[in-house]
Amino acid sequence: MTPKKSSSPKPLVDVDMDRVVQHTTFRVFRYSGTGDPPTYKEYEVPTKRGMTVLDGLLWIKENLDGSLAYRASCRMGVCGSCAMMINGKPRLACQTQILDLNTTVVTVEPLKNYPVIKDLVPELEPLFEKHEAVKPYVMRPGDEQELENPSGEFEQSPEELNEFIQFTYCIKCGICLAACPTVASDPLFLGPQALAQAYRYTVDTRDGAYAERCDLVDSAHGVWRCHYAGACTEACPKGVDPALAIQLLKKKVFQHRVLGKRRKVARVAPKPVGVSRRPNIPEPPARTVAKKE
Repeated sequence: MTPKKSSSPKPLVDVDMDRVVQHTTFRVFRYSGTGDPPTYKEYEVPTKRGMTVLDGLLWIKENLDGSLAYRASCRMGVCGSCAMMINGKPRLACQTQILDLNTTVVTVEPLKNYPVIKDLVPELEPLFEKHEAVKPYVMRPGDEQELENPSGEFEQSPEELNEFIQFTYCIKCGICLAACPTVASDPLFLGPQALAQAYRYTVDTRDGAYAERCDLVDSAHGVWRCHYAGACTEACPKGVDPALAIQLLKKKVFQHRVLGKRRKVARVAPKPVGVSRRPNIPEPPARTVAKKE
């Protein structure tokens, strides 16, 4: 006989009790978001090798307490959604294995330096507002038509690319702001994530807004508020090193303000001579996002 298929969905975390190495106590921050004071609640999680903190939270939600709120998506360290405080340090829950913490008690809290919506869910609007404030995209003042309707590629050497490629790996998880002591004391500080991205575009030779972006970060709550604690770099799960980017950005701002230095902007690469577009290559699709006015 063919066994009947179960109508219940497959569990997100399947723990084989024969492979359990230890029972871990999860001490989880709970906050209803209704104004009641936050509390901590403890859950016992059977732990096998390879289980991450996110796996533990998924197991709690599926087996012990369905009301627990947290963010998670890719489960592979790419989306940044599951950033939270784990035993006092900001980390990605999906990249933190329980047994690597070398303890049987795991304290899980929402990221520091953000308002809390519910349980382990922080309000990340400040992160994205600061990110947007530094204009993290290529701008070409006086040459907007080329961006709107490109006629070719912008020239850029491998050496020019290497100046900023490390800082393109940011996944906007918000961990660096949670680790930053200056953000803790100055909520208006742009923070390591935004400043690192400001540097990333400031040195990108395809961008023509060098002076404008230097002026944006040269403010009371901008680049000079960084005291180079380095906590952001230590906490960054992708090795972006925002502390380095901020120090390099200070140099660029100084050169712009004091020395009046400008940067050459990449030109459009000339089209190959004697080469035509192949007929079987489709045209690019229409834009799906309207330009923000």
